[in-house]
Amino acid sequence: MIRAIIIDDESNIRQLLSYFIEQECTDVDIIGEADSVASGISIIKETKPDLVFLDIRLPDGAGFDILTRIEKIDFNIIFITAYDEYAVRAFEYSAIDYILKPFDPVLLKRSIERATHIMKAELSLKMNTLLSNFNEKEDKKIVFSTSDHVYVIKVKDIICLESDQNYTTVNIDGNRKIVISKTLKEYESMLGDYNFLRVHRSHLINPSYIEGYEKAEGGTIIMKSGHRIPVSSRRKDVVLEYFENI
Repeated sequence: MIRAIIIDDESNIRQLLSYFIEQECTDVDIIGEADSVASGISIIKETKPDLVFLDIRLPDGAGFDILTRIEKIDFNIIFITAYDEYAVRAFEYSAIDYILKPFDPVLLKRSIERATHIMKAELSLKMNTLLSNFNEKEDKKIVFSTSDHVYVIKVKDIICLESDQNYTTVNIDGNRKIVISKTLKEYESMLGDYNFLRVHRSHLINPSYIEGYEKAEGGTIIMKSGHRIPVSSRRKDVVLEYFENI
């Protein structure tokens, strides 16, 4: 049985989440609740849970304040948040599970399954990345996970991404490469905030690494790394518009 606690300042949210968990996740036992940073720290120390549902905004601070004041984070975490694009992006970049208010029982169950299978070392790495991504002064980072490794890469160091059906190859500055079992579409959504360009159904590029453009045969983008990226006819206008505006 997974021993869990809920830290959220809204009693109706705690009740609703408890109800969904009771109905959908019979292997999760809610052993306590808290409504603030202070009471959250106290109940974590008292109960030593396996899983914590943690609101990012609390009356006396942020959910992150709890994590920075706990000596050892040896429990898994699922963040609770109302829709906040900045927060959601930080979670997605860091590959940390979160659930949105109002709750979707199917997504809740999926988040619990993912969160409870994460290794402690991996959780620590992802949490450090998340805290870094909430710091506006630091370069944003993104977590890439393979079957046997977890990589933390600065977004600005990503040259381009190339899809091969359900896999994506991430090309990184310094002649590094990672193959991820996710589709390019997932990363297109994430990296759109950094002006990455979808120039082909199989290619997403970081415009900071563009060196030139060859017009022949439909168009090819030359990257500073030496990568030659084809431009599809459907995306040609987007590419030409980019070059007109630089």
